[in-house]
Amino acid sequence: MADPKGFISTPRETPVRRPVDLRLRDWHEVYEPFPSGRLERQAGRCMDCGIPFCHSGCPLGNLIPEWNDLVWRHDWRDAADRLHATNNFPEFTGRLCPAPCEAACVLGINSDPVTIKQVEVEIIDKAFASGWVVPLPPAALSGRTVAVIGSGPAGLAAAQQLTRAGHAVTVFERDDAAGGLLRYGIPAFKLEKRHVDRRLAQMRAEGTEFRCGVEAGVDITADELRSTCDAVVLCGGARVARDLPLPGRSLAGIHQAMEYLPLANHAVAANQADPADPAISARGRHVVIIGGGDTGADCLGTTHRQGAASVTQLEIMPRPPATRPGHQPWPTYPMIYRTSGAHEEGGERAYAVSTLEFLGDSGGRVRALRLADAAGFDPVPGTEHELPCDLVLLAMGFTGAERPGLLTDLGVEFDVRGNVGRDASYATSVPGVFAAGDMGRGQSLIVWAIAEGRSAAAAVDAYLGGAAELPKPIPPTARPLVLTNPEGTEIPVRQERLWRSAHDIERRRFARSWSPRAIGASRLAPVPRGHGDHAR
Repeated sequence: MADPKGFISTPRETPVRRPVDLRLRDWHEVYEPFPSGRLERQAGRCMDCGIPFCHSGCPLGNLIPEWNDLVWRHDWRDAADRLHATNNFPEFTGRLCPAPCEAACVLGINSDPVTIKQVEVEIIDKAFASGWVVPLPPAALSGRTVAVIGSGPAGLAAAQQLTRAGHAVTVFERDDAAGGLLRYGIPAFKLEKRHVDRRLAQMRAEGTEFRCGVEAGVDITADELRSTCDAVVLCGGARVARDLPLPGRSLAGIHQAMEYLPLANHAVAANQADPADPAISARGRHVVIIGGGDTGADCLGTTHRQGAASVTQLEIMPRPPATRPGHQPWPTYPMIYRTSGAHEEGGERAYAVSTLEFLGDSGGRVRALRLADAAGFDPVPGTEHELPCDLVLLAMGFTGAERPGLLTDLGVEFDVRGNVGRDASYATSVPGVFAAGDMGRGQSLIVWAIAEGRSAAAAVDAYLGGAAELPKPIPPTARPLVLTNPEGTEIPVRQERLWRSAHDIERRRFARSWSPRAIGASRLAPVPRGHGDHAR
C-alpha cells in the first residue's frame, strides 16, 4: 500500500484550469501543470483495498493500486511499466475518459475518491519526457498480414498489439492523418494532437504501416482486402449520427456535431496559433447545441473559441442532482451535474426541454427553435416558446456503423442495435473478419474501445496461429455496471462479467518473466514488494 494514512491526512486535489479569458485566446489544453510532489501525495491516498473496485469501473484491468503505490514511492518508471501493461494509450484515457474507475473507488463511499485519472496522465507524460516510452518491435515476424480499418483508439490498440506479436499490420484511415476521432473529432483544448503524433511515431517505428487518405470499400475494395490480408479488423466506429427529423430540418445553419467539429479541428491543425474560420463557423452566431453530453461540450468549447455571440445547450432530460442519487449506488457511474471546462467558459444550459420545430427566415436559414418544457420525452402542452438562433448543432449521439460501402460489400451481419455482429472471439459472420470498438459495441467510452482493440487482437492472433498470448481483458458481451431495477428503492448491482478476473489475469501475466513485447511494457518490472520493505 502507499501512504497508510494518506487517505486520512491528504485531501483530494486536482489541477486548476487556466483562467477563462486566457484559454479562450488559444486552443491549448485547459489545465495548468501539476507538480510531481503534490501528485505523489495524491497517489498516496490509495488504500490498496482488499477488493479494489476501481477495477470494476474500468474494463482494461488496470493495475491501479500498484502504480499508485509506485508513484508514491517515487518509482515513476516502474509505474509507467505497470500502466502500459494493461493500457496502450494512457495519455489518451488520462485526458478523455470520464474516469468510471474513480466512481468505483472504495474511498469514494464516504470521502473523495483517489485522483486516478490525474495520476495516470502524469505517469505517462513523465515517461515520454524521460525517454522511457520506446518502440518495441517484434523479435520475429510471423509472415501473416492484417488490415485494420480505422485508426481510432480501438484500431490503434489492435494494430499495436498485433504488430508487437509479429504480424505485418496496415492501418487504413480515410482522413488525411491517423487518429480517428482523436485527431479530428476531439478539440485540441481537450487533447493536443502532439500526444497522438508521438504515439503514432512509436507505432511506425515498431513496424505498423499507416495508409491515410484511403477509404476502405472505395479506394481499396472489400475483395482486395480479403485477398491480400490474412485477417481484417473492422474498427471504423459508430459514425451514424442521431438526427432530429422535425419540421424545418432542411433549413441552412443546422448541422450535425460531426460535420462541425472536424472542420474546426482541421482549421486548428493547419494553424493552431491563428486558425482560419472553417466552412461552418460560430463567429458572431447565436448558437444552440442540442444534446448535453461530451460531444455537446466539445461543440460548446469550440464555439467559444470561434467567437460565438451566444451559446445555449439544450438537454431533454431533467437537470441531474449534484450528488450521487440513491438509485445509482456506488460503485456505479452516477449521472450527476458536472461542469466541464467548456461549461465554465460560458453559455447557458437548459434542461427538460423538447425541440418541436426549426423556424426559418425569408432566406431559408434557421432563425429560431420552437421549444416546450419536457416531461420525460413528451412536450408539456402550453409551455411552447421560441429561442432565437442562427446556428444549430446536433450532438445527440450515434446510432451505429456506416453500412454503405465496406460493410455492405463484405456482407457482415448486424445485431439488433445496428452494430456489426460478432461472436465471443470478436469474429464477424465473414471468415477472417473481426470487429472491435464502437463498430461492434455501439457508442461507448475510450477505455472500452482500447479494451476491445486489445481483446480483438488476441483473438486475431489466435486465429492466425500466433503464440504471443496477447491479453484479452474483456469479451465482446461485457458491459458496464448496470442496475437491475431502476425504479426500486433498493437496487442490486449486477455486471455481465466483473473485471476483477481481468485484473488478476493481467497482474499474473505481468509478474511472469517473459518478454514485455506482447503486453506493451517498456521493460519488465517485478511485482511490488510489501510496504514494510520500502524506505520512504
